[in-house]
Amino acid sequence: MVKEKPNSTRIYDKDGFRRRAACICVRAENEAEVLLVTSSRRPELWIVPGGGVEPEEEPSVTAVREVLEEAGVVGSLGRCLGVFENNDHMHRTEVFVMNVTQELDEWEDSRSIGRKRQWFTIDDALSQLALHKPTQQHYLMQLQHSKTLENAHTPGRVVNATHPPILANAPSAAASPTTA
Repeated sequence: MVKEKPNSTRIYDKDGFRRRAACICVRAENEAEVLLVTSSRRPELWIVPGGGVEPEEEPSVTAVREVLEEAGVVGSLGRCLGVFENNDHMHRTEVFVMNVTQELDEWEDSRSIGRKRQWFTIDDALSQLALHKPTQQHYLMQLQHSKTLENAHTPGRVVNATHPPILANAPSAAASPTTA
């Protein structure tokens, strides 16, 4: 069952990219496991929870809202991993890390569309994402990279998720697309 939101307004940046936000949910400081949810379009496949930024909403608020709706978890929002471009689908997704502190027994998408959640090791999550959302693999690669470097949020970092990741120091999150 596909999830439809009535009265949903899609927000676009100055370059015509749809604005999205997502969270890589972790349950321990070592960030060895991440939470994925089943796809609404293909429930046998797994994705990173996230969705469209609503009018007058900050991406960090979107990320927290989407994780609650799609994964039924709450926690503390941590660092931003960057803005990931998908040129094929024309969207830019600002991705955050969330340290999960509570998993709800039931949540909006579990009731309405039967969505499930599951914890995966990073390697298993990368394998799962390769099946349906290969561009989301770049979120996890950046999670590992930023953890290794103990890197805090770098404003304006844009990652092109359509091609192998290229980090560009851009003047804003709505920077021109990077190229491979």
